[in-house]
Amino acid sequence: MTDTGTEPGPDVATLADADADVFADADPSLDPAPDTRQRILDVALDLFTEQGFDGTSLRQIAEQLGVTKAALYYHFESKDSILMALHLRLHEFGKDALLRMGEGPVTLELWGELLDQIVDQMLAQRKIFLMHERNQAALEKLHRNDHDAEHEDIQNRFRQVLADIRTPLEDRVRMAASMGVVFSSLFLSGDAFSSTTNEELGNLLRTILHAVLRG
Repeated sequence: MTDTGTEPGPDVATLADADADVFADADPSLDPAPDTRQRILDVALDLFTEQGFDGTSLRQIAEQLGVTKAALYYHFESKDSILMALHLRLHEFGKDALLRMGEGPVTLELWGELLDQIVDQMLAQRKIFLMHERNQAALEKLHRNDHDAEHEDIQNRFRQVLADIRTPLEDRVRMAASMGVVFSSLFLSGDAFSSTTNEELGNLLRTILHAVLRG
């Protein structure tokens, strides 16, 4: 039977005592701690990106880490929950910018600073966007959840800024166009720029988006 990893795992409480031994038998650095959870996500991100969510099993993730499936269940109840955790990384983009925007009208200068910040964040997580692009079908199943509602709140706030009549229309159009430069280049382009370094792509994006803002 194919190991899809989508079924819920064993009761975590039952595994809690055993997990310490499981991790001790593996790499000593792999213990049931937050950094282990991060390692699981990093390995899963690589595998989901390279061979797809459906083509990756929990067993493969565990083998890559040098642990058992029981050790994975200490942190994640299923393969779906791992994908969800990776998906939620996307929701971090824009949160800091949202706080800096406040409630008042946003100037072109502040908008440019916010996009610079978002570019840095997105470049640091380029593989997340590629994984997202290559696993649309699997991610569709996760689309409706409380976290997506939070993400929609962020999107709605950006729309409110662009619709704020206190900001001149020309400025708002420039702001929307510059945002399009960033998201189309980093989110919608798949692996079109995979051979380009973060530094080179980041410099080009900032040059173009600020040219759009300046006019």
